[in-house]
Amino acid sequence: MTRSGLGFDLHPLVEGRPLVLGGVTVESDLGLSGHSDADVLSHAVGEALLGALALGDLGRHFPDTDSRYRGISSLALLRHVVTLVVARGGAIVNVDATVLAEAPRLAPHLAEMAKRLADALGVDADRVSVKAKSPEGLGLLGRREGIAAMAVASVEVGA
Repeated sequence: MTRSGLGFDLHPLVEGRPLVLGGVTVESDLGLSGHSDADVLSHAVGEALLGALALGDLGRHFPDTDSRYRGISSLALLRHVVTLVVARGGAIVNVDATVLAEAPRLAPHLAEMAKRLADALGVDADRVSVKAKSPEGLGLLGRREGIAAMAVASVEVGA
Protein backbone atom coordinates (compact mmCIF):
# COMPACT_ATOMS: atom_id res chain seq x y z
CA MET A 1 0.00 0.00 0.00
CA THR A 2 1.23 3.50 -0.79
CA ARG A 3 0.49 6.27 1.68
CA SER A 4 0.97 10.00 1.10
CA GLY A 5 1.68 12.83 3.49
CA LEU A 6 1.60 16.60 3.15
CA GLY A 7 4.10 18.84 4.90
CA PHE A 8 4.28 22.60 5.33
CA ASP A 9 6.58 24.93 7.24
CA LEU A 10 7.11 28.67 7.53
CA HIS A 11 9.75 30.65 9.42
CA PRO A 12 10.39 34.38 9.69
CA LEU A 13 13.45 35.96 8.09
CA VAL A 14 15.86 37.76 10.42
CA GLU A 15 19.29 39.33 10.31
CA GLY A 16 22.27 37.49 11.73
CA ARG A 17 21.32 33.93 10.81
CA PRO A 18 22.43 31.83 7.86
CA LEU A 19 19.81 30.87 5.27
CA VAL A 20 19.72 27.08 5.11
CA LEU A 21 17.35 25.34 2.70
CA GLY A 22 17.49 21.63 1.99
CA GLY A 23 20.79 21.49 3.86
CA VAL A 24 22.35 24.08 1.55
CA THR A 25 23.56 27.39 2.93
CA VAL A 26 22.37 30.02 0.46
CA GLU A 27 24.04 33.43 0.32
CA SER A 28 21.57 35.95 1.70
CA ASP A 29 21.48 39.04 3.91
CA LEU A 30 18.70 37.38 5.94
CA GLY A 31 18.33 33.90 7.44
CA LEU A 32 15.49 31.97 9.00
CA SER A 33 14.70 32.20 12.69
CA GLY A 34 13.98 29.03 14.62
CA HIS A 35 15.09 26.66 17.35
CA SER A 36 17.04 24.42 14.95
CA ASP A 37 18.74 25.74 11.81
CA ALA A 38 15.15 26.62 10.71
CA ASP A 39 15.48 24.84 7.34
CA VAL A 40 11.84 25.09 6.20
CA LEU A 41 12.42 22.80 3.22
CA SER A 42 13.78 19.94 5.34
CA HIS A 43 11.02 20.56 7.89
CA ALA A 44 8.29 20.34 5.25
CA VAL A 45 9.73 17.06 3.95
CA GLY A 46 9.90 15.66 7.48
CA GLU A 47 6.32 16.72 8.17
CA ALA A 48 5.17 15.01 4.96
CA LEU A 49 6.90 11.75 5.89
CA LEU A 50 5.48 11.80 9.42
CA GLY A 51 2.04 12.58 8.01
CA ALA A 52 2.17 9.67 5.57
CA LEU A 53 2.32 7.25 8.51
CA ALA A 54 0.22 9.32 10.97
CA LEU A 55 3.23 9.78 13.26
CA GLY A 56 2.41 13.30 14.41
CA ASP A 57 4.55 16.32 13.58
CA LEU A 58 8.11 17.52 14.05
CA GLY A 59 7.21 19.45 17.20
CA ARG A 60 6.07 16.23 18.86
CA HIS A 61 9.34 14.45 18.08
CA PHE A 62 11.74 17.42 18.41
CA PRO A 63 10.17 19.97 20.78
CA ASP A 64 11.63 23.47 20.83
CA THR A 65 11.73 23.19 24.61
CA ASP A 66 14.48 20.54 24.33
CA SER A 67 17.94 22.12 24.29
CA ARG A 68 19.35 19.09 22.39
CA TYR A 69 17.77 20.47 19.24
CA ARG A 70 18.96 24.09 19.55
CA GLY A 71 20.82 24.93 16.32
CA ILE A 72 20.72 21.31 15.10
CA SER A 73 20.89 20.61 11.39
CA SER A 74 17.43 19.88 10.07
CA LEU A 75 18.97 17.17 7.89
CA ALA A 76 19.89 15.35 11.13
CA LEU A 77 16.25 15.63 12.21
CA LEU A 78 15.16 14.37 8.80
CA ARG A 79 17.45 11.33 9.10
CA HIS A 80 15.77 10.55 12.44
CA VAL A 81 12.34 10.84 10.79
CA VAL A 82 13.51 8.29 8.22
CA THR A 83 14.36 5.86 11.04
CA LEU A 84 10.82 6.28 12.36
CA VAL A 85 9.37 5.58 8.90
CA VAL A 86 11.55 2.49 8.44
CA ALA A 87 10.70 1.24 11.95
CA ARG A 88 7.02 1.30 10.91
CA GLY A 89 7.80 -0.80 7.83
CA GLY A 90 7.83 2.15 5.44
CA ALA A 91 9.97 2.71 2.37
CA ILE A 92 10.15 6.18 0.84
CA VAL A 93 8.90 6.20 -2.75
CA ASN A 94 9.37 9.87 -3.60
CA VAL A 95 9.21 13.46 -2.35
CA ASP A 96 8.03 16.54 -4.23
CA ALA A 97 8.74 19.88 -2.54
CA THR A 98 8.38 23.57 -3.30
CA VAL A 99 10.03 26.54 -1.58
CA LEU A 100 8.14 29.86 -1.62
CA ALA A 101 10.55 32.79 -1.41
CA GLU A 102 10.74 36.26 -2.91
CA ALA A 103 14.54 36.31 -2.59
CA PRO A 104 17.21 35.15 -3.01
CA ARG A 105 17.04 33.37 -6.36
CA LEU A 106 17.09 29.67 -5.55
CA ALA A 107 17.27 28.09 -9.03
CA PRO A 108 21.08 27.67 -8.92
CA HIS A 109 20.78 25.68 -5.66
CA LEU A 110 17.82 23.39 -6.35
CA ALA A 111 19.78 20.38 -7.65
CA GLU A 112 22.10 20.44 -4.62
CA MET A 113 19.11 20.75 -2.27
CA ALA A 114 17.50 17.71 -3.91
CA LYS A 115 20.76 15.77 -3.62
CA ARG A 116 21.25 16.57 0.07
CA LEU A 117 17.65 15.73 0.86
CA ALA A 118 17.93 12.46 -1.09
CA ASP A 119 21.09 11.57 0.84
CA ALA A 120 19.34 12.22 4.16
CA LEU A 121 16.33 10.18 3.01
CA GLY A 122 18.46 7.31 1.75
CA VAL A 123 16.95 7.42 -1.74
CA ASP A 124 18.25 8.15 -5.23
CA ALA A 125 18.23 11.82 -6.20
CA ASP A 126 15.73 11.14 -9.00
CA ARG A 127 13.12 10.45 -6.32
CA VAL A 128 13.35 13.95 -4.86
CA SER A 129 12.01 17.01 -6.65
CA VAL A 130 12.71 20.51 -5.34
CA LYS A 131 11.19 23.58 -6.97
CA ALA A 132 11.13 27.25 -6.08
CA LYS A 133 8.33 29.73 -6.64
CA SER A 134 8.21 33.46 -6.09
CA PRO A 135 5.15 34.91 -4.36
CA GLU A 136 5.42 37.82 -6.83
CA GLY A 137 5.55 40.44 -4.07
CA LEU A 138 2.32 39.27 -2.44
CA GLY A 139 1.79 38.90 1.30
CA LEU A 140 4.33 38.28 4.03
CA LEU A 141 6.42 36.06 1.77
CA GLY A 142 6.43 38.67 -0.97
CA ARG A 143 7.54 41.33 1.52
CA ARG A 144 10.50 39.08 2.51
CA GLU A 145 9.18 38.59 6.03
CA GLY A 146 9.57 34.81 5.79
CA ILE A 147 10.11 31.76 3.63
CA ALA A 148 7.74 28.80 3.39
CA ALA A 149 7.98 25.31 1.96
CA MET A 150 5.53 22.53 1.24
CA ALA A 151 6.11 18.90 0.39
CA VAL A 152 4.30 15.73 -0.53
CA ALA A 153 5.84 12.36 0.28
CA SER A 154 4.81 8.89 -0.80
CA VAL A 155 5.70 5.94 1.41
CA GLU A 156 5.22 2.27 0.58
CA VAL A 157 4.10 0.17 3.56
CA GLY A 158 3.15 -3.48 4.00
CA ALA A 159 -0.57 -4.23 4.06
